[in-house]
Amino acid sequence: MDSGLDGRSVIVTGAGSGIGRAAAVMFAAEGARVVVADLDAEGARKVVREIEGAGGTAVAVVGDLSDQAVVDQVVREAVERFGGVDVLVNNAGVMDRMSAPADVSDDEWERVIRVNLTAPFLLTRAVLPHMLKAGRGAIVNTASEAGLRGSAAGAAYTASKHAVVGLTKNLAVMYRKQGVRANAIAPGGTRTGITVDAEPGAHGPAAISPYFVNTGRVAEADEQAAAMVFLASDAASNINGVILPVDDGWSAV
Repeated sequence: MDSGLDGRSVIVTGAGSGIGRAAAVMFAAEGARVVVADLDAEGARKVVREIEGAGGTAVAVVGDLSDQAVVDQVVREAVERFGGVDVLVNNAGVMDRMSAPADVSDDEWERVIRVNLTAPFLLTRAVLPHMLKAGRGAIVNTASEAGLRGSAAGAAYTASKHAVVGLTKNLAVMYRKQGVRANAIAPGGTRTGITVDAEPGAHGPAAISPYFVNTGRVAEADEQAAAMVFLASDAASNINGVILPVDDGWSAV
């Protein structure tokens, strides 16, 4: 089936590396025009060059996506350069320190919630008027195994990804009659540049480490990106409100 993505306007956040980069490149290969949004200026521009070198179309927007001004710039670029917003991929995220609730600092909590939840919400709110006016749109969020269970990360990350799951499902219900779909992937372990700066000997990592068994093999970023592109495509036209584990069966254990 034709993906229907040729000529579509797609925003991918966290697109300067890892899963976001793989998704941006894959959307462009399907003929989509891509806004590559990332905090890392060089990473974002490198991905744009990669896409353009392969004959695709992309533009970079650099900044903190929890800043409303940056969100407005991202959406403005998509609308002014590409004529609208057909697909939003909320992928940018940060890991916590695996901290247990009693040990989470204000800084850790606020940073993780700001990047993993507030930024996707702000971008979603900003693109919805354009999607609703067009009568169509697809939103794909990056949740996590930590959004399905309590044993995959610390308190801040787990709370943020559970919230992403809830936001995704609420969007699906709120706007299904207006032609806007919302789904999420829930990656298991994936080979990316994200690292975990856990406190040595802290209660959180020690408490959850016994559960890191039978987690399946570590995925490549392209495998996560392929699921994102599918959920955004016309092939998934009747898939709405789904949280799709991409985890080699970890969620089934």
